[in-house]
Amino acid sequence: MTLISPFRILSKDTRSKARTGVLYTKHGAVHTPVFMPVATQACVKALTADDIRDVGAECILSNTYHLYLRPGTNTLEKMGGLHKFMNWSGSILTDSGGFQVYSLPKFRKIKEEGVTFQSHHDGSKHLFTPENVIDFEAQIGSDIWTMLDVCIHAKNPTKHEAREALDITKRWAERAEAAYHKKISQQNITQNADGSFTVGNSLLFGIIQGSIYPDLRREAAQHMAALRTHGYCIGGLSLGETLDQMNAAVSAVTDVLPEGKPRYFMGLGTPIEILNSIERGVDMFDCVWPTRVARNGQAMTSQGRLNIKNAEFRLQEGPLDPECDCYTCRHYSRAYISHLFRSAELTSHRLISIHNIRFLIRLMERAREAIKNGTFLELKDEVISKYK
Repeated sequence: MTLISPFRILSKDTRSKARTGVLYTKHGAVHTPVFMPVATQACVKALTADDIRDVGAECILSNTYHLYLRPGTNTLEKMGGLHKFMNWSGSILTDSGGFQVYSLPKFRKIKEEGVTFQSHHDGSKHLFTPENVIDFEAQIGSDIWTMLDVCIHAKNPTKHEAREALDITKRWAERAEAAYHKKISQQNITQNADGSFTVGNSLLFGIIQGSIYPDLRREAAQHMAALRTHGYCIGGLSLGETLDQMNAAVSAVTDVLPEGKPRYFMGLGTPIEILNSIERGVDMFDCVWPTRVARNGQAMTSQGRLNIKNAEFRLQEGPLDPECDCYTCRHYSRAYISHLFRSAELTSHRLISIHNIRFLIRLMERAREAIKNGTFLELKDEVISKYK
């Protein structure tokens, strides 16, 4: 059976591999390139679902590992799924939890069956397999499911380590694909007369590993392209490798993947990295970075980074960014936000987080328009010059 991917490419840049498109899910259209705010535990830190809607987010990311442990996937299923639980009507992509397991080396053991680990909450023991992760994501009710994978550190890994992790990831991918198609035997995806898609089921994305080695990345991409998935994740990067190593790994993947399915770079969120990856044909991004730096007083603006802790902002009446249309910039001054931050008021975290996420979503809107108009490389150079 040939699998339909509900993804349309709308325009392509003639001087790079950048493209715009639309991915359709059960909960609507996601326009790409897209930045997805991270709601790890059913919440984007310090923000409500209304806040996320207001900044223009079409898709958010949550995490199977964290939701499995707390509140529990059984609880989410009984509560009607994650959308109802957190009052979010847009699309949701769930990370399989492979990265979180990777980040707990003292508490996990990888074997052919899957990965055993201890909860970082109470030390209880658990097992993730390619099959039961699919079951957990079904209970969560997300729109896009990802496969269990083996992630390794990206700072000077040996090729032997990368090879071992990739081989297990490939075998697990085949098992996850089989589990998905056993659970969802009918695609329930139809293309409408206007080119859009109506989607009735959750989608499946496979994760491409291979660390910093372009030949392993190409091998992983070719293997994943042969499986029946709706899209592709680029995993195991933005973990300590150099920018040149990252770009080479991304290019090795996008050079061989079929064009007609979306490509998602997992855990990438700075303007320079995102724009470099869009240039290389990546469509989807997520990261905790914009909310993490917000809690440290850092705002992203059209003129570069702004640290609200600096004394110069204590008496400035203007918004964080005069070019921004977010709630924060429409209602509050730099001086007020500086006061809140210096007073340790948590509202400062919320206001700067709203601004930073809107900045990245607006950057994606600008990127889509620039790709359509043939000026993407100029936009990339302009933005990167402010963030070097």
